[in-house]
Amino acid sequence: MGFSEAQEQLVVSSWKAMKKQDTESIALKFFFRFGIFEIAPGAKQMFSFLRDAGDAPLENHPKLKTHAVAVFVMACESATQLRNTGDVKVREATLKRLGATHVKAGVADAHFEVVKTALLDTIRDAVPDMWTPEMKAAWEEAYDQLAAAIKEEMKKAASA
Repeated sequence: MGFSEAQEQLVVSSWKAMKKQDTESIALKFFFRFGIFEIAPGAKQMFSFLRDAGDAPLENHPKLKTHAVAVFVMACESATQLRNTGDVKVREATLKRLGATHVKAGVADAHFEVVKTALLDTIRDAVPDMWTPEMKAAWEEAYDQLAAAIKEEMKKAASA
């Protein structure tokens, strides 16, 4: 189907609004309040840097903060470039690393759905006045294309 100009505008305008806020806090919500660890608590074991975190609050874990921001920003930035470029734009080396890392961690299709739900809920919370069914559909399309690119790299990594 592709990514329409209207979808691009919705994604770009909402991402600009989110960048004016505290993106670290938004990114942490992506993993906690609305997010991945709320929907799938077992996902914590997929992150090697969290396995030996002990009882310390994960919200304060410096590697998790960095990771949360990187993942959230990458998802949003790749979404804003989708129509211009025709496909997901993440550096090829980054995409290959993502594929290999996700295979090693045991990521499955169901995990991508958890992340999608967390991303949409986080964006809806960050820009509630802008959130519409059309915006949701635009972000879904953008995320689905990013997930498809990562899954393709996962297949390559698994067969290597």
